[in-house]
Amino acid sequence: MSDDLAGNARSFQVDLRGLVDLLSHHLYSSPRVYLRELLQNAVDAVTARLAVDPAAPTDIRITVEENGLRIDDPGIGLTEADVHRFLATIGRSSKRDDLEGARQEFLGQFGIGLLACFTVAERIQVLTRSARDPDAPGVEWSATSDGTYTVRTLPPDERATLVGTPGTTVRLLARPGARRWFAPDLVADLARDFGALLPYAVTVTGGGRTVRTTDSPPVWDRPYRSAAERRAALLAYGERVLGFAALDVVELDVELAGVRGAAYILPNAANPAAGGRHRVYLKGMLLGDAVTGLLPDWAFFARCVIDTDTLRPTASREGLYEDETLAAVREALGARLRDWLTGLAAQEPGRLAAFLSVHALGVKSLARHDSELFEIMLPYLRFETTDGEVTLAEFARKHPVVRVTSSVEEFRQVAGIAAAQGLGVVNGGYTYDGELVAALPGVLPGVTVEELDADAVTAALDPVDPREELAMAAFLTAARAALDPLECDVILRAFYPASVSALHLDSRAARSERARAETAAESDELWADILGALKSSAPRAQLVLNHRSPVVRRLATIRDHTLLVTAVEALYGQALLMTHRPLRPMDTSLLNRAFDQLLGWAAASVTDAPEGEGR
Repeated sequence: MSDDLAGNARSFQVDLRGLVDLLSHHLYSSPRVYLRELLQNAVDAVTARLAVDPAAPTDIRITVEENGLRIDDPGIGLTEADVHRFLATIGRSSKRDDLEGARQEFLGQFGIGLLACFTVAERIQVLTRSARDPDAPGVEWSATSDGTYTVRTLPPDERATLVGTPGTTVRLLARPGARRWFAPDLVADLARDFGALLPYAVTVTGGGRTVRTTDSPPVWDRPYRSAAERRAALLAYGERVLGFAALDVVELDVELAGVRGAAYILPNAANPAAGGRHRVYLKGMLLGDAVTGLLPDWAFFARCVIDTDTLRPTASREGLYEDETLAAVREALGARLRDWLTGLAAQEPGRLAAFLSVHALGVKSLARHDSELFEIMLPYLRFETTDGEVTLAEFARKHPVVRVTSSVEEFRQVAGIAAAQGLGVVNGGYTYDGELVAALPGVLPGVTVEELDADAVTAALDPVDPREELAMAAFLTAARAALDPLECDVILRAFYPASVSALHLDSRAARSERARAETAAESDELWADILGALKSSAPRAQLVLNHRSPVVRRLATIRDHTLLVTAVEALYGQALLMTHRPLRPMDTSLLNRAFDQLLGWAAASVTDAPEGEGR
């Protein structure tokens, strides 16, 4: 930096009241976190004192008072110098310095947690005495929500009554409108929710009773007489803290990642887009019960409860900081769930079947990127096919050439006819199914996968005897002329079921060409010219008339040309409806016109019929 720039250097001017408001009201999602921050500071202080005095007491006491509450810890305490350094400087944390030992031993890392208390408190009083310097006097630090504070060294006559032994007492005076956050039952619930897994005993006194809110060690670290008893305890714990009876439980013990806990399998199908929300503890303190990013995206069927000492929290301590450590933990937990799945396939197919009946989508999502798992799951993952809902392994044994549709609508259109003709088709329109079918040759050598094409369906249908087709030549000529403006050809084939009079088939190229033509018609001159240059000579759509249908054979006998055209248009419209695709405006218009004309023809026939006929 140049001398001129250094000479112009200025310090930031900080509006402390505004900063306190920003941090205490906008950094945290709810005022309830005030108790978590108090517990966090108390636990860190006790941990720091144990580092220098392993025989020191550890019990933390919370007392609900008339106008607020008090929390007492027998921790490391602070000297007056420490108070000025850490309590009077926003953003500085004693855990960040060397004052209290190794940083990873502590919960807090940001030095702003005490400000969370201003969401519910008008005034914060800290009475503290250092365990490092027994001769140092006790200190009182008092701050108000307007951003001012005072520091006072306690005279000898106050030391014994206010701060008799090393440790810290924090008192909160409730702010107007926040008294409900100091109700004894609510304080006990918050202490239990945030600190149930803390390693030190925490008690809450208020309303005439004292309750212990910690319940450590965690359920996954306790001894059990059998694996069945352990599993039952884990399931019961998951139901209590997550609110649902899990379909299964997977223990998560990733020592290198510093993670212990369990993944609970949801009993109902989950939305892949919703993402997982997990209950995460950091060194026994609840970080959040809706933490995201802990598991891979494909594991949306699981909700975790874990305790970790390696992951970093965000500044609000309500989420996880995205870094390389979190990425490694996510990969390790994903591998654990994958191993659980493969273990079920090898040893407990009944439990695997129960899981897949609910969460097949999650496994399919994983199998897209894991060919080994895909191969393991082939006998269990079921797909919609022309043979019914079967596994791909079973389907491929019967159909070495596997044809797949690109949409659910396309499958529904051809499924019945393809099945009747012995054509093997898989519905690739569902999420991940098309990708997995395309990957099938890689895990089942000898199997060929082809995208279903209109020509393949047409080739599977029976040809009509030339003499019979010749007898219907006039009808076919009229039908082709009627549908030519709609860019649809007409062919005659014989297929089952006979109840299907006509089948509308088109290839992806034909659909793309229609979309291009529609866009060109709605575009300005420049874009119309550009799209016109892209015009394709791809095959047009086909209306396949079924010679086995009595309806088609009767229509071929109609001599009234107008009525014949109307009937062909009605068949075309019916076949379009069977595709379940959205109709173009011209198709909708054709359907309405054909329907009206047929109704008019039917009404006229009844009116013109001799009395006693046609009724």
